Amino acid sequence: MIDAVGNPQSLLLLGGTSDIALAIAEKYLTARPLRVVLAARPSSRLDAAAERLRSAGASVSTVEFDATDTASHPAVLDKCFADGDIDVSVVAFGLLGDAEEAWQDHAKAVELATVNYTAAVSVGVALAEKLKRQGHGAVIALSSVAGERVRRSNFVYGSTKAGFDGFYLGLGEALRPHGGTVTVVRPGQVKTKMTEGMGKAPLEQAPEQVADIAVDAVRKGKDLVWAPPAFRFVMSALRHVPRPIFRKLPL
Repeated sequence: MIDAVGNPQSLLLLGGTSDIALAIAEKYLTARPLRVVLAARPSSRLDAAAERLRSAGASVSTVEFDATDTASHPAVLDKCFADGDIDVSVVAFGLLGDAEEAWQDHAKAVELATVNYTAAVSVGVALAEKLKRQGHGAVIALSSVAGERVRRSNFVYGSTKAGFDGFYLGLGEALRPHGGTVTVVRPGQVKTKMTEGMGKAPLEQAPEQVADIAVDAVRKGKDLVWAPPAFRFVMSALRHVPRPIFRKLPL
């Protein structure tokens, strides 16, 4: 159970090699030891992530997880919860892809939509069943400001995050009567493996900064936060820009 000051005893990272998810785990580990389950494809990166968290004081186990194999997801969640309740689950997997390739290559577009939206819904439904059964638990869903108003520059990715965002906000409402909570986190560009090679963006953050915001939001029971908070006002303004003008903005 999450204690009186918001510290969990157990943590599940769906996308166990995600830089942001690992930073969230490390943030929680500064307060107390944790049992952590890393769900990801077997790889040297997963081995390194497990060792990183063990060095920080966690008891770590790994579960094989393939986002594209949606039929396997209920069984994957069974394995993740096999050793007991999970207090906080982080949905942190996803693809960025090449923005121009994504709308002109059928296979790439389908892969992006499958991983970023279909798989996220799949694990969300399976995860909700577990949280309803245990009667408690928080979910951190890592969304993106790209989904708030989809831009021409990355509209395939943005559309998947718009769907992801809407699903997890709705899931939070559905879980509320059953003791579960969902916090949707909308970061801007974060300096991670996913964004290597991209130029620095306005309000760019490090994974640790996003982790601080996410953990604080869960402790305060927030449904939705932006990372950094200034993006809330930026996106609020952009949502009301008329489309002919929005089309001309350097976004």
